[in-house]
Amino acid sequence: MFVTISTTGTAADPATDLGYLLHKHPDKAQAFSTSYGTAHVFYPEADAERCTAALLLETDTLALVRRGKGKGKGRGGAPDAALAQYVNDRPYAASSLLAVALSTVFSSALRGVCTARPERAAAPLPLRVEVPALPARGGAALVRRLFEPLGWSVTADPVPLDTAFPEWGDSRYVRLVLESDRLTLAEALRHLYVLLPVLDDAKHYWVSADEVDKLLRAGDGWLAGHPEQQLITSRYLSRRWSLTRQARERLELVRLAEADDSEVEEIDNAVAQETEAEERPTPLAEQRRAAILTALHASGAARVLDLGCGQGQLVRALLKDTRFTEIVGVDVSVRALTIAARRIGLDRMGERQAARVKLVQGSLAYTDNRLKGYDAAVLSEVIEHLDLPRLPALEYSVFGHARPRTVVVTTPNVEYNVRWESLPAGHVRHGDHRFEWTREEFRAWAATVAGRHGYDVEFVPVGPDDPEVGPPTQMAVFHRHDTEKEAKAA
Repeated sequence: MFVTISTTGTAADPATDLGYLLHKHPDKAQAFSTSYGTAHVFYPEADAERCTAALLLETDTLALVRRGKGKGKGRGGAPDAALAQYVNDRPYAASSLLAVALSTVFSSALRGVCTARPERAAAPLPLRVEVPALPARGGAALVRRLFEPLGWSVTADPVPLDTAFPEWGDSRYVRLVLESDRLTLAEALRHLYVLLPVLDDAKHYWVSADEVDKLLRAGDGWLAGHPEQQLITSRYLSRRWSLTRQARERLELVRLAEADDSEVEEIDNAVAQETEAEERPTPLAEQRRAAILTALHASGAARVLDLGCGQGQLVRALLKDTRFTEIVGVDVSVRALTIAARRIGLDRMGERQAARVKLVQGSLAYTDNRLKGYDAAVLSEVIEHLDLPRLPALEYSVFGHARPRTVVVTTPNVEYNVRWESLPAGHVRHGDHRFEWTREEFRAWAATVAGRHGYDVEFVPVGPDDPEVGPPTQMAVFHRHDTEKEAKAA
């Protein structure tokens, strides 16, 4: 079982930096014990121009049988011929065995950790991955459907059953070559870790509930939006229906959270380009942040939650204002939070500034005690990314459980869409919006929420308030009634 990872370089950025990224020295051949054999790492070539790392896994077929999940049983549980437990493709073809070896031997590289070359670990590399024998249930076409959406150029050549007898046709194995210059090494390794067992459609170990967490960690940043997400989750979790459903629900939350108002920004830019440079309007996203800051100032809030903070645009604006002493950004996507931390320069902040901000992972569909006791919470362009049946869960977690004194909610006004010539009739502003409300619909929802949870609500237009269709963004500011009991608790 064999895989090679190659890259190219220059004198300034030598290809041998691959050794730093993998935490394996190019001048050494190393061996690592695994539960099912020995993994060898060595470098067939290593110079400034080109470097190749190879992982060779020697599988102990007896250990596979003893541990109870070799190839000796079919999917229905009926035993195959006893010999098949000892004579099979496991020592030769890439499978979940190789995926586990990759995660064990290259664990730091899989997480993108490299203290010696952090800039190289974070940057895309020219990569070439070769797997000489890869089981592909679904053929070369499925291999391409899995890898090409991730930015790979894919060569998947079917391996003939027997070169001496071409009339026998092709086997279910392919020789795989992946090439890309748009991915980091960590991303490449995570793709292999998930998709090798998916293509083999079998695992050498029992799939338990913690496999969902493993899948979501390795799939962070790419699996939620993958066109073959359903097949990937089903095969990776060995078709265990309950685990597959759990994974898809969590991926759906990630997908919703990662959607932002980038398409609205594009519309803003298109409108701005029609105006003379000196007359270009302030982008709607900036007007929205300014309106939110004004509402927070008026409320006297000092400790603020940015719920569904995405990539940290509002968090960054809040940090610039010293009136906000504690800022917590909450998002379901670890990837979004990583980008947010980079955008606000969290790792470069002084101690006092860093103490003001915290980024935490969490879902707004569930109650979270960490969110209780804050002065204000902001839901900026969040609710429209949820399916309508999910809104009551968000409503209760924010207004019923966390109960900040002030809640600011912004959402698009669908009536204003007719004013954007670049937006086709009947289309929402972002492909991930599940709904866009009229002013009457938003007011009715906000009034119901306020009445149910003990808040007053006022409505503020954001952007030009058109006399016929209203503003492009509608904002509701909720103020909680402080009952005697809540006042004492405060």
